[in-house]
Amino acid sequence: MASSRKGEPDPGGALAACLARHLPAGGRLVVGYSGGLDSTVLLHALAGLRGRLPIFLRAVHVHHGLSPRADAWADHCQSVCDALNIPLTVSRVQVHTAGQGLEAAAREARYRVFGQLDADALLLAHHRDDQAETVLLQLRRGASVRGLAAMPEVRPLTERIRLLRPFLSLARAQLERYAGAHGLTWVEDESNQDPSLARNHVRHGLLPALEARMPGMSRALAGAASQFAEWADLLDELADGDGAALIDASGLEIRRLLALPEPRARNLLRRVLEQAGVQVRRQPLVEATRQLREACPDAQVRVDFGDASVVRYKRRMQVVPRAVFGSVPEMRLPWRGEAVLGLGAAGGLHFRRAQGEGVLLEGEQVLVRHRLGGDRMRLRAGQGRRPLKDLLREADIPPWRRPWLPVVEVDGRVAWVAELGTADEFRAAPTTPGWSISWQPPW
Repeated sequence: MASSRKGEPDPGGALAACLARHLPAGGRLVVGYSGGLDSTVLLHALAGLRGRLPIFLRAVHVHHGLSPRADAWADHCQSVCDALNIPLTVSRVQVHTAGQGLEAAAREARYRVFGQLDADALLLAHHRDDQAETVLLQLRRGASVRGLAAMPEVRPLTERIRLLRPFLSLARAQLERYAGAHGLTWVEDESNQDPSLARNHVRHGLLPALEARMPGMSRALAGAASQFAEWADLLDELADGDGAALIDASGLEIRRLLALPEPRARNLLRRVLEQAGVQVRRQPLVEATRQLREACPDAQVRVDFGDASVVRYKRRMQVVPRAVFGSVPEMRLPWRGEAVLGLGAAGGLHFRRAQGEGVLLEGEQVLVRHRLGGDRMRLRAGQGRRPLKDLLREADIPPWRRPWLPVVEVDGRVAWVAELGTADEFRAAPTTPGWSISWQPPW
């Protein structure tokens, strides 16, 4: 029995070509092996290449514990790997669904395992039909061009691991023919038939209906994903030229957005958001661009994107965690000479001995806390003690950041404030040892 029809690519050939493109010198490869049809074909085809390519091959099976058959699936994977003489690691995970669906939570758990692998490349068996489904789902979600590019053949998984998908040019039917020709066995996940899951509705309902009405739709959608990927790269290059490289901890100047036509300003903001790890949806992106460009200079603009927010303060915009707008937990921590003092949700303080500079912390009680309503300090010699709120405003520190700033208090007096510095009376003289303090916020 032939494993492929005349003129169509063979899984083994597609796999070898992918490795030649992305890992010409070979390396340590790990297959993400679920035990299903797709990953079984991938594992078998890779095993057949071991004598021809300089690769070290092993497999990882993520045991989610979500099915009563999960243990049986792990046993099946072990027996298949034993027969092929491929080392297998079974990684058991806990799937936490707080704030997200089951599919997303399971995927997150898998990728935590994948990101810790000791490998040069992780190979996954997504195929052309998977790609078409992903494009349709992304269209429904209103994804950006980058989202519509769906799954790339190669992308960095971590700084040292590449993720490869060598079967994106192949239809599931081709994998089925390969499996039949080689007498392969696999497991069936009953969740793949659950109609309540959006992907299953697309897989078993929408996509077959489209194929019946318009043959070749899956191939066309997968091809569109490749086009979207090219366009996404071009849009990223345009955004980088328009000013994405100018973004820093203090944000991006609004004048960069004002100098561009609105579509390019929106593209620049999208690029800045994605580089900050934010998942972008079009409607809030349009609204954020409009508000940032049209608001008065003294207006405080804020548009939320999931766990992040785009904010404007005076002439700059920033991407900040949404959590900074929540309540600031009470903090009153004694400092007893530690090099690092953890501040919980406010990050941490680092203390370093410094001769002739820094803060004098000699006192009966040194405390680290957040700002209180009546705090006052003298920042420079010759000045009076002034309200801390006035000093923070004059220093142009954004309002959402001010409540989180750590304050170091010595015997009841403010000695140091993050982003303001040392009170004059606590500043170490040139011949006096002091402490250099730095704040590392979690955002």
